[in-house]
Formats: sequence, C-alpha cells, structure tokens
Amino acid sequence: MTNLISLGLGEQAVSRNSQDVLVAYGLGSCLGVCMIDPQARVAGLLHAVLPERTAALETNPAAHPAKYVDCGIESLLAEMLKEGALKSRIIVRMAGGANMLISPAMISAFDIGTRNIEKARETLKRLGMKITAEEVGGHKGRTVRMYVADNRVTVKLVGEKEHDL
Repeated sequence: MTNLISLGLGEQAVSRNSQDVLVAYGLGSCLGVCMIDPQARVAGLLHAVLPERTAALETNPAAHPAKYVDCGIESLLAEMLKEGALKSRIIVRMAGGANMLISPAMISAFDIGTRNIEKARETLKRLGMKITAEEVGGHKGRTVRMYVADNRVTVKLVGEKEHDL
C-alpha cells in the first residue's frame, strides 16, 4: 500500500519508508529539489518558493527554511544526513522553475523560476553536490514524485505524460 506524502509550498520531507511517495504538485516557478541516497535508502524532497531568504522577507532566521531555495537545500541535506545518508552518495534531481508570466514586460522583472534554478545550482555547487538530472524552466507547471522504494523520480508537465527523470 502506497503512502502519498504531499508537500505544500515551502515544505520538505525526508523518508526511509519504502511505502512512501513524496510529491510536490503544481510546481510553477517553485522548485522541487530531490535528494536520494540509494545505499542508505533515504529520500528527500524540497518544495521551495523563492530563491533566497533576505531580511526583508523573513525576520526570524529559524523560520521556514524550506520556503527558500538556498537555505532549503541546506536544511534538506541536514535532514538527509540525520537519517543516515552520506553526502558523497546523494543523487540530486531537480524540476520546476518555470516562467509562468509570458508577457515580455513581466518576464525580466518577475522571473522567479529562473532565479530559483540559478540559486539551486549555485547552492549545490557551493556544497560540492552535482545535479544528476533536471527538468527546469519553460512555461508549464509540473508535478514531481519521488518513489522511496526504488529511488525513482517522475515528472509530469501540465497536459503531457508523466515520465522518469
């Protein structure tokens, strides 16, 4: 029996339960960052909303790290390590970061999706981690699912068929 764990905006989850499927629905400009340690059988998913926490966005530095790509990735990694994952074995996959505003005047000012992708790449590089697969950008929303049992990650674009990432 499958246990579906749905992540809302600014949430993260880590699981070792082979019955769990972690899912982030409707990733528009949001970014889904998946971390898997296949040997320790630990999987984690981050549903980040904004690229980085700033003083103007958040006055409490301990509040809601998963809301932001930079500290969300760090928080997810820390939880993965607590559950027995080794950083050197973690596989990173990423989906989302679409530009949902198609007006040329709005694209440059509000392209949060591209900024989320760039911040994730920068943060992972700083942490010494590589992205092994990604499906990012574009103008369509996505849903990402992580199957803890077999370390599989799938992506479904709006109006298209679900496929492995």
